[in-house]
Amino acid sequence: MTPRHLVDVHVLLIRDDSVLLSRRRSGDEFDRRWHLPAGKLEDGESATAAAAREAAEEVGVEIDPAALRLIHVAHVTAPSREARLGLFFRAEWWQGEPFNREPDKCYAVQWFTLNELPADLIEYSALGIAAVNSASPYSEFGWPGR
Repeated sequence: MTPRHLVDVHVLLIRDDSVLLSRRRSGDEFDRRWHLPAGKLEDGESATAAAAREAAEEVGVEIDPAALRLIHVAHVTAPSREARLGLFFRAEWWQGEPFNREPDKCYAVQWFTLNELPADLIEYSALGIAAVNSASPYSEFGWPGR
């Protein structure tokens, strides 16, 4: 069987040099770690539509897909996990005040300044957040030799 690569979409909501993160409730090694609002691209869905949908589902904000700007692409893998391509979008504007819409999947949402991110930030999210102040549009993580 040919391995497949999942596509994840991540949303960076940035306000006053702070980024919104959610504390995952997952029951795995990522439980209680901070992450961007994110999710998997669904069949028949564009990447920007998926990012807008995930933001609405997870943190209750409305984003016009046209207001999302791709800032980074990361190709990541980890032992016992499927490889994935992560698309990181910065929301140029949104409607609504973010809140935790999925308490069964998230302990809390919180703003963190871009220069004082939590120590327990999931590395995958960190790749996209680093792109805010970088000119690097692509990264790889978890691959042998990386």
